Amino acid sequence: QVQLVESGGGLVQAGGSLRLSCTGSGRTFSKYAMGWFRQAPGKERDFVAAISWTDGSTSYKNSVKDRFRISGDNAKNTVYLQMNSLKSEDTAVYYCAAPQKKPGRLWREDEYDYWGQGTQVTVSS
Repeated sequence: QVQLVESGGGLVQAGGSLRLSCTGSGRTFSKYAMGWFRQAPGKERDFVAAISWTDGSTSYKNSVKDRFRISGDNAKNTVYLQMNSLKSEDTAVYYCAAPQKKPGRLWREDEYDYWGQGTQVTVSS
């Protein structure tokens, strides 16, 4: 059984920074990619960032690409999301995810098979 555990969420003032971490355990699963998604209150879950382990490429939601950075260590089954210049609209539950197969589109939620329980990020204005 694959498990993903996020950490690093919390309350931060607008303009501040947080670093989220996600570590996976269980059978080898993350040899293709890992991603971050978020769900704000009353909204659907949507894509934030992802990293491909096969070629090192990254993908970002437009509204975060100049402020967030995804990185990770495939050997450690760990992915990070460094979030800078946080805004109130970044408030959400953040989930990490991993695909069972090589994803065709890193930003597509349905490409991912394994999900963490989520970590709350709250940005106060």
